[in-house]
Amino acid sequence: MVQPGGGFDLSQIMQQAQQMQQKLVEAQEELANTEVTGTSGGGLVTATVSGDSQLKSLSIDPTVVDPDDVETLSDLVVAAVRDASANAQKLTEQKLGPLAGGLGGGMPDLGGFPGLGG
Repeated sequence: MVQPGGGFDLSQIMQQAQQMQQKLVEAQEELANTEVTGTSGGGLVTATVSGDSQLKSLSIDPTVVDPDDVETLSDLVVAAVRDASANAQKLTEQKLGPLAGGLGGGMPDLGGFPGLGG
């Protein structure tokens, strides 16, 4: 990236940035189309969320439905959704982590400006 005269090849940097942006967009689309689940109560409640943490479905085993104990059911639903969201977060980190790591590694040192260069 450093040209013979000591300058930077801005077109190469821009090309790399565009490639990274395209990979990021593709990873985000893949995440939005991927579903993960979370459970609670030993599988009595199952929540399904997309990779971008949108709740898609909720399944409740009829045996856990007790009109006299709605609080337990509510707790199980919250726990299942949290579990699914945590699984979606892990998936996001797996998909986007390598892309985020690539943003700083190939950048030139831009004179010590905070957040720029690597």
